[in-house]
Amino acid sequence: MNPPATDFLFRIADERRRRIDALRLATPPHVLRSRLVTRPGGRLERALRRHASDRPLGLVCEIKRASPSRGVLRPDLDPVLVASLYEAGGATAISIVTEPDHFMGELEWMDQVRAVTRLPLLLKDFVVDGYQLLDAAVRGADAVLLIAALLGEVRLQRLVGEAKMLGLDPLVEVHDAEELRIALRAGATLVGINNRDLRTLAVDPAVAPALVPQVPPLVTAVAESGISTPADLARLRATRCDAVLIGEVLMTSTDPAATLATLVVAARG
Repeated sequence: MNPPATDFLFRIADERRRRIDALRLATPPHVLRSRLVTRPGGRLERALRRHASDRPLGLVCEIKRASPSRGVLRPDLDPVLVASLYEAGGATAISIVTEPDHFMGELEWMDQVRAVTRLPLLLKDFVVDGYQLLDAAVRGADAVLLIAALLGEVRLQRLVGEAKMLGLDPLVEVHDAEELRIALRAGATLVGINNRDLRTLAVDPAVAPALVPQVPPLVTAVAESGISTPADLARLRATRCDAVLIGEVLMTSTDPAATLATLVVAARG
């Protein structure tokens, strides 16, 4: 069955396919492969894994200029400056939103940030083609986002395998129990539980706490969206959640360093 025309997730995927076709013409896959330096995978997953309930939550701090639900968050965004602030402030890893049409992101941010930080880097885009994985690896990403609702089980399994072969950790994003089952069958060992339904953009903060107990013990669990306060972190720290992804509260803060410092304290408990 085809998705409805108003489904945001699939509309954005169609737009990404058109842009990827243009990128492939400008830089064919064989050219990218000639630039590839394959590194061992697992950097993001190892960094985020808590191992014990008394350990701090990992903090994946996000660089994001805009969002479809909130509009422009930080028009003067300097990704290098923000990445340096995150690393100095105690972030565990950095997420970079590169989608250009709705999030005003740029793929070049990955190159720029890679040059100034040793933290694991997650490239967040709407991945629909293996070309994007190859491009991410060439740019120095440690991990990529794969969205279960967008890809379906067969394509998800293929992209999980391709990502791992390139030394990338696939963070497989889910929103409900069925998508979690699909992610696990596809081989995901790093799962992002998104409180936001990407089809409607609605946020339900109860989603991650409800799904986290269903994540197997050896799979790393990351809570995403709608997490902005020390109280949010305290609730998740009391579960077997390994890490949280924090974005808009940092991007909209007038003092992101102070905001991050408060969240780091809460993550440590």
